[in-house]
Amino acid sequence: MGQVTHMETIQTVLDKELLQAADQAARQTKQNRSALVRDALREHLRRLETRAREERDRQGYATHTAAPSEFGHWEAEAAWPPEQPVAISACSTSPRRTKGGPWSS
Repeated sequence: MGQVTHMETIQTVLDKELLQAADQAARQTKQNRSALVRDALREHLRRLETRAREERDRQGYATHTAAPSEFGHWEAEAAWPPEQPVAISACSTSPRRTKGGPWSS
C-alpha cells in the first residue's frame, strides 16, 4: 500500500486571473487545485536548488582555476581527426573517398 502523508492546510491569496489559470491547468492535467499547487511549488523549489548549485559551481571554478598543465594531456584526445579528402564524380552525386575505403572504385 502507498505511504500516507500528513498534509497541512494553508490559506493563500491569489488574484482572480491566476486563480482562473490555475483552475484551468488543474482541469487540463486532471488533478485538483491543491495537487497542481503542490507540483508547481515542488518544481519551483527544485529549480531554486539547481540555480544555487550552479552558482556554487561558478564561484568554485572562478576561485580555483585549473593550472595549464592540469588538462593539457587531454588536448590530443579532444582533437578531431583530420578529414579525408572526398571527391565527387561527374557521373554520380554520391561522395567517393580518394584514398581507399568503402566508396572507392
